[in-house]
Amino acid sequence: MHVKSGDTVVVISGKDKGKTGKVLTVLPKENKVIVEGINMITRHKKAGGPTQQGGILKYEGPINASKVMYYCEKDKKGVRVGHSFTADGKKVRVCKRCGEVLDKK
Repeated sequence: MHVKSGDTVVVISGKDKGKTGKVLTVLPKENKVIVEGINMITRHKKAGGPTQQGGILKYEGPINASKVMYYCEKDKKGVRVGHSFTADGKKVRVCKRCGEVLDKK
């Protein structure tokens, strides 16, 4: 996938278009990502006895990975992600706009 857990992404379509957030979880089998503060879902939970409290819960729902782009801090916008190899033979992700290496470890 073009995004990894911990990346900052921008939503390019849907009800949250233009919002940015950090990727919390990547679901590669379903081609979906869960982004912090994006696609908020509200659930009304019934109390499960005297110990478990009920109420209205809000949490992030998964969105399709094709609806997000990597947010480049240098360019201040969403960019496409390419791949290249470093001198020691490791495959890294690079920004297609400015050429900056995204995988810095």
